[in-house]
Amino acid sequence: MITFNALSLDELCSRLCQNKSTLIIYHVRSDADAVGSAFALRELLRLMGIAAICLCDDEVPERLRFLSDDFQGSVVAEEGMSFGHERVISVDSASPSQLGKLFERLHRDVDIMIDHHASGTVYADNYVDPEAAATGEIIFEIEQKLKKDGKIPAIPPRVVDCIYAAISSDTGGFKYSNVTPKTHMTAAKLIEMGARAAEINHLLFSSKSLKQMRAEAEAASRLHLFADGRVASVCVPFEVCERLELRDEHLDTVIEIPRCVEGVEVAFAIRQSAPEAEYRVSMRSATEFDVASVCREFGGGGHVKAAGCGVRAESIEHAEQLIVAAIIKKLK
Repeated sequence: MITFNALSLDELCSRLCQNKSTLIIYHVRSDADAVGSAFALRELLRLMGIAAICLCDDEVPERLRFLSDDFQGSVVAEEGMSFGHERVISVDSASPSQLGKLFERLHRDVDIMIDHHASGTVYADNYVDPEAAATGEIIFEIEQKLKKDGKIPAIPPRVVDCIYAAISSDTGGFKYSNVTPKTHMTAAKLIEMGARAAEINHLLFSSKSLKQMRAEAEAASRLHLFADGRVASVCVPFEVCERLELRDEHLDTVIEIPRCVEGVEVAFAIRQSAPEAEYRVSMRSATEFDVASVCREFGGGGHVKAAGCGVRAESIEHAEQLIVAAIIKKLK
């Protein structure tokens, strides 16, 4: 049985300083924490003269391209491409399944995982801090340590923006319960360093494409309430995605529809972006209810108040029934 080492921050930074050409990988259906953390780490390595590129099994969603476009073009490697790397570092990816086919293409050979999720499957030597509100918080700690030790100079504004966006994204604009005093102090330091906080938060939370707006409108028309209004759901089937020409990234914000309903304690969204009978579930909690425990029953996971999973079912309605039953079983 392979065992992996939990690294201290000093040990992590010492290994990052090793001059090895590096692949930085992150999870599919990526969010701003994954993208921002990956590209910020890439630049920290480059400031030390270390060659690094970011790769994913998905392209960066259009709404998050402001985090990556100035650094690198496509992040998806073509079939048969030789990576030419000496090490692999994953960020914001709690389990191998989140890395998609890329994990197998790299022969399961990941050297270091950097993450903040409390649950998952360890697959490499790791620095995991569940107390961090986002992986971006950890990347900031790395930056501060490297700068203190004289390994890097002051980081450029674009990198500051990436770290700030990573943290703001995973905290819902600093609204979620994972926010700590340290999170606010980190954000304040980043703003002092030049982070464009107002512009970034507008891009993350207020600016939406027309297709995103249409996806949310469709989701609102499909709102369902259960357990006397304590549980809410929306379902977006493939026929809607096909009719409105929606890609998976256009459905990222539909979870906000059931989540915003007064009195709802647990909200979830089910989306079917392909014709196969496979459904992606995003789940959120407004109380102490542990949505990760529900998602683990379906092979997923995440945080206590924000988690996800995949469900195979006869129909999207059947998937909804399965999820509702699993939630109500645990609802007190």
